[in-house]
Amino acid sequence: MQVNNKVGEFLGRTGSSSNYGVKYWHHIVFWGLYFLFNTLRWSSIHNDFFYSLKTNMIGFPIHMILAYFNVYFLMPKLVYTQKYFMYTLGIVLSLFIMLLVKYNLTYYLVSNDVWPEGPEATTSLTFGYAVQTMIGEVYVISFFTAIKLTIDWLRESSKLHDLERRQLQTELRFLRSQVSPHFFFNTLNNIYSLTLEKSDKAPEVILKLSELMRYLLYATKKRKQPLTNEIECIQNYIDLERIRFDDSLKIDMHISGDINSGKIAPMLLVPLVENCFKHGASKNIGEMRIAIDLEVLDGFMTFKISNTIPNANNKTDLPTRSGGIGLSNVKKRLELGYDKSDYNLSIFEENNMFNAILKLKVI
Repeated sequence: MQVNNKVGEFLGRTGSSSNYGVKYWHHIVFWGLYFLFNTLRWSSIHNDFFYSLKTNMIGFPIHMILAYFNVYFLMPKLVYTQKYFMYTLGIVLSLFIMLLVKYNLTYYLVSNDVWPEGPEATTSLTFGYAVQTMIGEVYVISFFTAIKLTIDWLRESSKLHDLERRQLQTELRFLRSQVSPHFFFNTLNNIYSLTLEKSDKAPEVILKLSELMRYLLYATKKRKQPLTNEIECIQNYIDLERIRFDDSLKIDMHISGDINSGKIAPMLLVPLVENCFKHGASKNIGEMRIAIDLEVLDGFMTFKISNTIPNANNKTDLPTRSGGIGLSNVKKRLELGYDKSDYNLSIFEENNMFNAILKLKVI
C-alpha cells in the first residue's frame, strides 16, 4: 500500500508550483512510445511482428514494476538513507525474481525457445540467458530512473529559484522601506512645536510629510518608478529636514538633463541623502554644507552628494561611516537589483567633505 500511495502521489502531481510536474498521461505516453519502439525493433530482428508483440506484452509489465519499485521504494528507503549494500541486494533479488517470472511466462505462453536471438535454441534457464535478460532489465531501470531524477532535479531547481526570487523580493521591499524612524520622530516633534507656536508652516510640513509617507507606502512596491518621483521625494525630505536647522545649514541642489525619461528603483537615492543629515549635519557644529548634483545624460544618471565632515570634537561616529546602514542599504540594493555593468558607486572623503557618487543606468 505504501508503494502504491507513493506512485499515486507522483502520478497525480500537477506541477502547480513548477513547470516540471508529471501527470498520468505523461507516463502513458512514455510507456506507450517505448512499447511501440521496442516492438518494432524486435520484430525487425526476428522478422516476426506477432512474436515481438507477445514477448513485449509479457516483458513490459515487468519493466514497469521493476522501474517503479526501484524509484519509489528501493531508492527512497535505501539509497537516500545511505544503505547501499541493502539497495544492491534488493536490486539483485528483484532482478532474479523478474528473471524467473519472465522465463516461465515466455516458455509457457509464447515459445519454448525463450531466447531466439541467442547463439542456440534456449529451452532452459541458462546462465547466458539469465545474464542477458538481467542486463536488459538494468538498462530499462536505469533509463527510467535517469528520467525521474532529471525531472526531480529540474523541479527542485525551479523551486529553489522561485524561493530565491521571493526572498530577493522580500529583501528588496525591506531595504526600500528602511528610512530611519528617527527622521519621522524628529519631524513629528517639529510639527508639534510648530502647532504650539501656531506657525503658518505647520500645514505645509504636514502635507510634505504626508506626501513622503505616501511615496514610501506605495512607490516601494514597484521594481522601478520614474526618476522624477524619487527627486520629488528627496526634495520633500530636504524641506522637512530644513526645519531642524537654522541658517547654518547650506543646501545646494542642482538637477539637469532629461530626468523625465529615466526610471530608477524606488528609495535608492534617499538613503544617501539621509546619510548626509544623520552623519553630517546632525553631528556638526558651525557652518554645515550639503551639495547635491543630479544629471541625466545618455541614459545614465550621475548622482553626486557631499556633506561637511563633522568637526574634530564630534567625530565619534566617523569610523563607522563607510559601513553605515544607509550606505550598506544602497550597496545591497544595487547588487540585488542591477547588473554590475549598469552602475558604479564610489564613496570617499576629500577637502573635509564626505562624498558619494553614483552612476546608474536609468533607461
